[in-house]
Amino acid sequence: MNRLKELREDKDLLQRDIAQYLNMSQTGYSKYEVETNDIPTDVLKKLALFYNTSIDYLLYQTDVRKPYPKSIVE
Repeated sequence: MNRLKELREDKDLLQRDIAQYLNMSQTGYSKYEVETNDIPTDVLKKLALFYNTSIDYLLYQTDVRKPYPKSIVE
């Protein structure tokens, strides 16, 4: 299953809920879930913060769901 879909469904949210959070259309967001479109870096950051995970987890680079410790550099 797609990680974005799994995370969204774990929170009992609809695609339109996440699309609204990202200030985009539901159709645009759905293309991220079905991996038709690449996700821009700024959207990946927002999704990682929203789901309290890492970008690496969203991109299947790790199976560890918890986020990395915060950087002291912003």
